[in-house]
Formats: sequence, structure tokens, C-alpha cells
Amino acid sequence: MENERRLDRGFTLWFTGLSGAGKTTIAEIVERELTQRLGTVEVLDGDIVRTNLSKGLGFSREDRDTNVLRIGFVANLLTRNGVGVIVSAISPFKGVRDQVRHDIGEDFIEIFVDAPLEVCAERDVKGLYKKAFSGEIPQFTGVSDPYEAPTSPELHIKTNEEEPHESARRVIAKLEELGYLSPVEQTSRV
Repeated sequence: MENERRLDRGFTLWFTGLSGAGKTTIAEIVERELTQRLGTVEVLDGDIVRTNLSKGLGFSREDRDTNVLRIGFVANLLTRNGVGVIVSAISPFKGVRDQVRHDIGEDFIEIFVDAPLEVCAERDVKGLYKKAFSGEIPQFTGVSDPYEAPTSPELHIKTNEEEPHESARRVIAKLEELGYLSPVEQTSRV
């Protein structure tokens, strides 16, 4: 419904998963729905943040952690000021995600966007997995660098088992369940 915005409480939807798992695709669908319902939503996409806020950082563990903490800092500022935030970032290390969760508090909603490595590689239009498998790209998450999957995310989405719109519907339903959105009848655009 138009502008049902809750001014008292923001939230951070933190989409985490391997490159090619479907984080950005689902986040874009959720963003459209939330923009319709709330009016304003801020999106912090890992690739975009890395070229602006985290320009100059490499892919060492320390640099990856710094990147995630910067994203988390901005998400926290927005969230505590009543903004709905969507973060789409690989964020491979559990400890740093847990630190961001701690900083944001109860308004942090972790969404594990999960797909088998082979599926992610098949979806890869940039050819990054091919380069990583051949050794051309060192420190590639899921291939030559670890990805620590969330142990208890608020949502676990398996994108090889459902369509992106189904996944997005589950995210919206979670926001309704947690009280960030008023439930609407099945007229939802997602």
C-alpha cells in the first residue's frame, strides 16, 4: 500500500552469499516493492560500494572485513534514522557479519542467498568463475577463498530451488512478520 512508512524504526536487510547466488536480483525486486510501500529505501550494493566508499581496498581478508564494516556503518546510520536499507554484499566472513549484526541490533535481518558453486558458476556472465578456476583471479570467494555460511539467518533462500520473485515474496513476508510492514492482501506486486 502507498506510503505505509514506519517512521519509528528502520531495518537492514543483509543479503549475503556467493557471487552469482542471486543476491542482487532478489534485492532489486524487494527494492521495487519496498519503494512502492515505504516511499524511500536505500540500497548498498557491494560492487557499487567497493568502487566508491571502499575504493583502493583489495581482496585480502583485512580489506574484505574493512569493506563489510564500512557498509555496515552506513547501514547502521540509516537504520537508526528510520530508513529501510538493503545490503547486497558477499560478506564472506561470519565474524564480521556478526559484528555488523551486533552494531545494528534487532533491526538487522540476515538473508542467506544460497546456491551451489556450480550453479553460481553457470550464471556468471562476467566469466569470473572461469578465471578463478584457472587461477587467473586469486582470492576468489568460494573457489580459492572461504565463504562462511550463516548458521542462523532470519531467512535461508535456496535460489536453485525457487524463482527470484518467490524469494522476494519470502523477504517481504518476513518484514511483515517482524512488524516492519503492514500485511497486505495478495495484491502485492512481488
